[in-house]
Amino acid sequence: MEGHSQEGMTTRRLVQSRCAAHALLLFAVAAISKVAAQQLPIATGATTVVITPERGYFTEPAIALDPRNPLRVLAAYQDNAHIAYSSDGGRNWAVQSVEPPQYRVSGDVSLAYDGKGNAYVCYMAFNRLGRFNYWAKNSSRNGLYVRRSLDGGATWEQNDIPIVQQPESPTVPWEDKPYIVADNNSSSPRFGNLYVGWTRWTLADSQILFSRSTDAGKSWSEPVEIDKHRGLPRDDNGALEGFAGTVGRDGTLFVVWADNGNIVLTTSRDGGRTFSEPRNVIQTAPIMFQLQDLSRGNGFPQIGIGPSGKSSTARLYVSWSDYRNGDVDVFCTTSVDGGTTWSEAVRVNDDELHDGADQFFQWLAVDPVDGSANVLFYDRRSDPQNRSQTVTLARSVDGGRTFRNYAWSRDAFTSGDTFLGDYTGIGARGGHVYGIWTEKPPVAPEPASTVQPNRRSPEYLRSHGTVIVVGTANFKTPP
Repeated sequence: MEGHSQEGMTTRRLVQSRCAAHALLLFAVAAISKVAAQQLPIATGATTVVITPERGYFTEPAIALDPRNPLRVLAAYQDNAHIAYSSDGGRNWAVQSVEPPQYRVSGDVSLAYDGKGNAYVCYMAFNRLGRFNYWAKNSSRNGLYVRRSLDGGATWEQNDIPIVQQPESPTVPWEDKPYIVADNNSSSPRFGNLYVGWTRWTLADSQILFSRSTDAGKSWSEPVEIDKHRGLPRDDNGALEGFAGTVGRDGTLFVVWADNGNIVLTTSRDGGRTFSEPRNVIQTAPIMFQLQDLSRGNGFPQIGIGPSGKSSTARLYVSWSDYRNGDVDVFCTTSVDGGTTWSEAVRVNDDELHDGADQFFQWLAVDPVDGSANVLFYDRRSDPQNRSQTVTLARSVDGGRTFRNYAWSRDAFTSGDTFLGDYTGIGARGGHVYGIWTEKPPVAPEPASTVQPNRRSPEYLRSHGTVIVVGTANFKTPP
């Protein structure tokens, strides 16, 4: 009986061991399958190039394509304001500074081409920041400016054309995050108009301001407030910010911004002279959020418009990101009736729902030729610790109903305590897609030291700073 029992125990242990090994094998296969599922296909014709000559305090880039020549590409970034120009589809770049000499700091750049091939860069400039997230407190003189290039970006005029200027005073408003839009639709009665919107911070509130130019950027109208009500005065939820715009073929200007738990839409049909009453059209979770190894994150909205084709009304797209699903996801909604009604939010990133991976700093570009919606974002699905990110391109060819995700960069990077900015950039035309983003390359190990480095010193930035990367993809159908 005792021998029989020992034999049974041995048999049970063998079975248990085999079951454990089988379970371990299944777990390993499942883990491998999960990792394999995270490996996205490479974007068609994908390339990446670093356009900054060395590391530095480089963030918040923008990109624009000449509508008359898709090989002519313009990029901009801070700090301070710089321009990078390519005439060969992004293979080679020439970099130059466009910073205004009368200020210490310039940034928050945005770009536009008009229908005649002229290029414009818009930026803010100031001498010192106000209090963190409460920018109108103890701020300095500041302003918003435009520079022009009449040869498509190769050379730039030296004069800074003011949109608004704020002199030094105890209660000086803070003009922030300007975004420039061009009406380059030849069929539009407002063809050639330029529009800029931004957030004005005061000690008491936040406002959405707007100005327009009808003379190729040489002069700008007196700023007007276009919001329905004012937001809170801090840059960490409850504020009015994230102005973005797009123009339809008939010249209608569509504008969105974030207002607490909503994205707000207004339109102008008279070239920016008057606007419809702003209304909340898309409810969101908070679009300002905290992420691991990131100084701060936001999901400011963007708006784009597709070609009208046979339809009298073109499809509008709005993208943003929020954490309604726990981790941060990217979303898109569309309208086919001029912004009166909108579809349910579509999740743009296609990783597993509630997987704990954050996707953030999205930017949207709708291709005016093929109608595709293209969204760029930082993506942490490949890191189980949700700390490092790659860059993903999501593309929809069915009117925003579904998005296919592509890898635009394979090498993940962590930002640590380095500021990555508040946004990325993307442009698309005729199947050619250009993205721009900030990366922090790996830092070589250094000997231990009790001396804290000066994180703003040139030496530190050259070894620990960020770079600006441009990615290209080509989905153009071969003839």
